Amino acid sequence: MTSSELPPERLHHGCDPEDFPFSTTEELEEIPLDLGQERARRALHFGIEVEREGFNVFALGPDGIGKHSTVQALLEERARMRPPPPDWVYVYDFDQPRRPRALKLPAGQGARFHKDMDQLIEDLRSALPAAFESEHYKRRTEELEEELKRRQAQAIKALGEEARMHGLMLIETPTGFVFAPMGENEEVLSPEEFNKLPEERQKAIEAAAGELNDRLREVLRQMPLWRKEMLEKVRQLNREIAEVAVNHLILELRQRYLEVPGLPEHLDRIRQDVIDNVPQFIQGETAPSLPLPLAPPDPYSRYRVNLLVSNEELEGAPVVYEDLPNHANLIGRSEYQAQMGTLVTDFTLIRPGALHRANGGYLLLDARKLLLQPYAWDLLKRTLKAGEIRIEPLEKTLSLISTVSLEPEPIPLDLKLVLLGDRLLYYLLCELDPEFADLFKVAADFEERIDRTPEQSRLYARLIGTLARRDGLRPLDREAVMRTIEHSARLAGDGKKLSTELRAIGDLLVEADHWAGAEDVSAIGARHVQRAITERERRLDRLRQQSLEQIERGVVIIDTAGERRGCINGLSVLELGGYAFGRPSRITATCRLGDGEVLDIERETELGGPIHSKGVFILSGFLSARYAASVPLSMSASLVFEQSYGGVEGDSASLAELCALISELSGCPIRQCLAVTGSVNQQGEVQPIGGVNEKIEGFFEVCRRRGLDGSHGVIIPTRNVDHLMLRREVVDAVAAGKFHIHAVDTVDQALELLTGQPAGAADEEGNFPPDTVNGRAQQRLLDFALIRQSFSAGKLLAAGQKEEQKGGNGDGTDGD
Repeated sequence: MTSSELPPERLHHGCDPEDFPFSTTEELEEIPLDLGQERARRALHFGIEVEREGFNVFALGPDGIGKHSTVQALLEERARMRPPPPDWVYVYDFDQPRRPRALKLPAGQGARFHKDMDQLIEDLRSALPAAFESEHYKRRTEELEEELKRRQAQAIKALGEEARMHGLMLIETPTGFVFAPMGENEEVLSPEEFNKLPEERQKAIEAAAGELNDRLREVLRQMPLWRKEMLEKVRQLNREIAEVAVNHLILELRQRYLEVPGLPEHLDRIRQDVIDNVPQFIQGETAPSLPLPLAPPDPYSRYRVNLLVSNEELEGAPVVYEDLPNHANLIGRSEYQAQMGTLVTDFTLIRPGALHRANGGYLLLDARKLLLQPYAWDLLKRTLKAGEIRIEPLEKTLSLISTVSLEPEPIPLDLKLVLLGDRLLYYLLCELDPEFADLFKVAADFEERIDRTPEQSRLYARLIGTLARRDGLRPLDREAVMRTIEHSARLAGDGKKLSTELRAIGDLLVEADHWAGAEDVSAIGARHVQRAITERERRLDRLRQQSLEQIERGVVIIDTAGERRGCINGLSVLELGGYAFGRPSRITATCRLGDGEVLDIERETELGGPIHSKGVFILSGFLSARYAASVPLSMSASLVFEQSYGGVEGDSASLAELCALISELSGCPIRQCLAVTGSVNQQGEVQPIGGVNEKIEGFFEVCRRRGLDGSHGVIIPTRNVDHLMLRREVVDAVAAGKFHIHAVDTVDQALELLTGQPAGAADEEGNFPPDTVNGRAQQRLLDFALIRQSFSAGKLLAAGQKEEQKGGNGDGTDGD
């Protein structure tokens, strides 16, 4: 074993059984699911407790780490310490029917008031008809009618008696009243008999008839007025009867809700409306039955109550999560009913939104879902800034319709809003939305990873037990807990850290419980956890298997034996659908005489990302500083990922690319049984990279399929050693001496492992020993510089001779 080779115990940071003094998780107490989230918890407590405008909370972090459950639990804990908020109802506005009034009642009284008003309507339905069908009412109306008839009869009778005095008789005909001449025996004279009367008598009768007709017309004109007076008396009687029927019902309610602002006045308006519109109720009770579209509106409907928000069953403040935060679900809506081909609505069809239900408490929203809904984000900001909930249809806001609709009275808004989202979304809103900072002043940043200490590991074991109990799973034995914690460290990509991705851990426990159930055992063991991990990889590793198959068949060329100049095995990671795997890639380098340019073929073909291009530029700077500090760098080189047909990003291959370049320069071949990963800086120091476990396992699998012979291995940065959480088969192969993992700090250490030759150290003048890798590379660059210098000198000499020839033959004469 070389000094750089890692022993097996450093390849997998396992758990110490002494840290877990229990048999199964049944023995462990439950803990909250926010393990390691102290920063986020403090921010949430602060944001919840500050009762100031704009101090809403944005909980940021990746999905699956328990943001929602943590925030929900904290909000519910805080909500239990607060009283339930008031109820809200909408009632009819008798002055402006299109603008329903909003009334606030103490918590629990909204439902009671709604029930009381329904009961009042039922009481009115029975009390009003009963009052108007009573003997007293009938007798009074009959008296008024008799009085009218008597007055009319008396007027007609008086007129008839006066007519008799003038020899006329008042006769009632089907078409009205007429005056006819009367004889001595009080019989009506015929025209012939009237003509036989003396002329003076005829004129007297005609004069009297004319005067009486005037009097008759006056009486007939008075009769409608007398009827109007009678009807007014009937209306007054109706009011008196209605007051008797209604007063005790409404006054009782009024007294019950006397302390509720606005409600006694509304009951007074109901009382007055009933009294003023008695005929509607009387006629409504006797109206014939008609089909629904043709039926007249129920006159009692305007007395109903729309119970918008009832907090009767709450023991504290509400905590509301809205899964679909669109325009209507946030601020509510007015529903419509189809009647005779048209859509109609009234105040009883107003429906609440999430802001109504959470008013006086806490509202929880997913920021991404909110931003995906048209105009919902602007609506929410406008509502928060206005401090009131105004129900307005989206089509009206956008001026898409101009029909008359309801305009409910706005309701004051008092809640704490918490948004859930990832970090990128939070930073984009901070940068691009100038109103965001005014409305969300508190950021609760959740951790993806926590330190893996013995104390934290024991708490994590309790967390695992809590998740198992929450999901109704079998308990885990100690070995299963240890394997789950090791897997958590693998998810975190660091042997010294644990992942807080509760969704992934919870899914793993569910799958392990399934395999434990298949064996009909009472507790989940380490083998069930391992099988769950293996089965999940098997479900997702189709692309990995295809990649390995192509390498095994030689379609993708990867050498794992022999030596090649300027050719090295680099390592990369592919992640698709939440599954990551490593695979080797052949990197080749070529060098030639040039002007110091290192050509990145990936960048030139627009397949390389900016970070990868940066790594290549760093290589150029390293080569110039190390080998050509005092002479021009007279080399042109090219680098490429062979058989790469997709994008290349990241600088984790820069160490491999540098070693391939130096190999090509020095002529020292590279052992193909080794693969390399790591980035490098301009000082030649090897820097850590990501995905180190997947990269090692990817090359190991290729070598395993071809047969491990003890020469194969991987070179990684020393700073990645703490991140190692390799699979057991890799660790076992290292322990058996069939596979090797080397950790290096510098390029020179990597070169010595790859070439088997000393790298060489520079003397005070910057020169390397000639029989070393660096010495050979330096010498070749010096040769390139001399060739370039001689080539340039030759070109200058040739150019000078050409100029001399032109000068000597300019005029064809000499000095003589």
